[in-house]
Amino acid sequence: MSNAPRWLKITGLASAAVAAGAGIWVLRHYDPNAAHNPFPPCMFYAVTGHYCIGCGLTRALHALVHGDPLRAFSLNPLAVGLLPLVPLMVAWSSGWQPRWLQPLMKVVLEPKLWLVLLPAYWVARNLPWFPFTLLAPT
Repeated sequence: MSNAPRWLKITGLASAAVAAGAGIWVLRHYDPNAAHNPFPPCMFYAVTGHYCIGCGLTRALHALVHGDPLRAFSLNPLAVGLLPLVPLMVAWSSGWQPRWLQPLMKVVLEPKLWLVLLPAYWVARNLPWFPFTLLAPT
């Protein structure tokens, strides 16, 4: 997207901002813990009985928009821990590349990191022993 016209980048960022705002509004007004909520259940968990990488993420985001970061972290520690990286990665990809951010981006934009981290987290959060049980959504 770095070779895309400026208006396309701005449109993409504006669309992402609108989508994020809509998501925050939905999470503020609907509780994923309540019966008959509009959020779909995790299909992977429904079929296998095991947690996927995203299990607990909707409830974690709901807790975050209601000001409860500890509850959010207990529901999906990886996603909540990495959430602050998302705007930095978007800004970096959009051309804002300060020198002080380069070492971090060199690591987080490396596909090998994600090819190891995500499957390891997926397996670890399904292990039935302490401390791995802390990774399961509670």
